Amino acid sequence: MRRPPLVLLLVLLPAALPAAADAKVRKGPSGDAFYSPPSPLPAGNHGSLIWARKLTGRAALRGGSGNRLLLYRSTGVTGKPVAVSGTLAVPKGRAPVGGWPLISWAHGTTGIADRCAPSRGSGAAPALLERWLKAGYAVVRTDYEGLGTPGDHPYLIGRSEGYATLDAARAARRADKRLSRRVVLAGHSQGGHAALWAASLAPRFAPELGVRGTVAFAPASHIGEQAALLPNLTQPGGLSGLVATILRGIDIARPDLGVAAGLSDRAAPLYPQTLTECTGTLAGPGSFGALAPAEVIRAGADSSAVLAALGEQDPEDLRIRTPVRVQQGTEDATVFKAFTDPLVADYRKRGIRVTYKTYAGVDHGSVVTSPRSARDATAYIRSRLR
Repeated sequence: MRRPPLVLLLVLLPAALPAAADAKVRKGPSGDAFYSPPSPLPAGNHGSLIWARKLTGRAALRGGSGNRLLLYRSTGVTGKPVAVSGTLAVPKGRAPVGGWPLISWAHGTTGIADRCAPSRGSGAAPALLERWLKAGYAVVRTDYEGLGTPGDHPYLIGRSEGYATLDAARAARRADKRLSRRVVLAGHSQGGHAALWAASLAPRFAPELGVRGTVAFAPASHIGEQAALLPNLTQPGGLSGLVATILRGIDIARPDLGVAAGLSDRAAPLYPQTLTECTGTLAGPGSFGALAPAEVIRAGADSSAVLAALGEQDPEDLRIRTPVRVQQGTEDATVFKAFTDPLVADYRKRGIRVTYKTYAGVDHGSVVTSPRSARDATAYIRSRLR
């Protein structure tokens, strides 16, 4: 058999090896100063590391060899470079041949204020992530654009979320040379929405990542259609805080729409809280929780342009080349099964390879914590990362 020329071997060899870490990863400052990047941003491509440091405390995952806090370049909602924060946890022991497989996790709704960023300790990480870490998968978690870092977080804006999720994986591979090109995208709720957008964007935005599949737990979908139903929801409760957060997200991405002008007299004074409070407070009786969703928008306001803009963020119209798994609880009162069912049906009609599993009696939060759901998701990830 004729041997390939030496020059060809030298060209192909780097592609077979794990990504090398950045030559010198700058150590980031302690405390909240970590989240304030140099101005201007250091030169580099999207996914380049700005700096990193050791992470301990509530935001760290247990069961691995350690955690790092990352600050990396990504592409913001305006198309310009931004700094995004995130975390990386790596398994214990020696990496397998080819490196540790990587899961890029996109988190569920926490809020828009900087203090709501998961890497700042807002909310406990799902135990499922530690299960994956102990099973031999590195886990990187983005905070998303503007959540923890300068600028406002464009909540449920697909491209911004998708870019941040993919660039977290790129940054992780630069931070640790033991990570492989085998990547799975995963997320819950807002994060399920983000993971689906990331899967769609990956072939062009991050083709060097070997995205093997996506797991979306109760992904947000049909956002425009659901917003159109607000006049029918007349009972006060926590859902109104979510409505206000969605409106703020599209307001950040599309200030030309004048979202605030359409708010009711009761909602308008509360609207600034969307930039300062986290999800739990916004859902409470001292905030939007005292209003019914129908009371958030001013009666008679023309919301057609806002609804159209929200519809553009829906994941049901995406084209995804790699396999997708969707997991949904039947008792979910935040992301309703009635909207996830047609999302999956739309994907199947367009030839997307989607697996759909529902869980009887499981609500929005427990679709991640349920032993059945966690076991099924882990088995699927294992099959994709072999």
